[in-house]
Amino acid sequence: MAYEDTPLQKNEDKKRFEINVDGHYAFIDYKPFGKGTALVHTETDPELAGKGAAAAVVKKTLQYFDDHKMTLFPFCPYVFAYIKRHPEWKRIVSPRFKGYGDL
Repeated sequence: MAYEDTPLQKNEDKKRFEINVDGHYAFIDYKPFGKGTALVHTETDPELAGKGAAAAVVKKTLQYFDDHKMTLFPFCPYVFAYIKRHPEWKRIVSPRFKGYGDL
């Protein structure tokens, strides 16, 4: 399933970036971290598991960070692995992130 037309929402109340697909969510929890923002956990509702929704919400969230000139700390292992597979996103990761050299 493609998610190009599925909008990313920044849910301030729940402190997460999310996409909603027919009432089911893929999301990334975030929290302020120093002069940046930490992405700490990625999850999808079971109905979206294995359908590319997690990768879509990560890609859309990274684009949001890039568009808003935000600095990222990818503590979530899924986000870290995504950036490692797509090194063009390393440009928005804080060089102070402990795993920066491993990306």
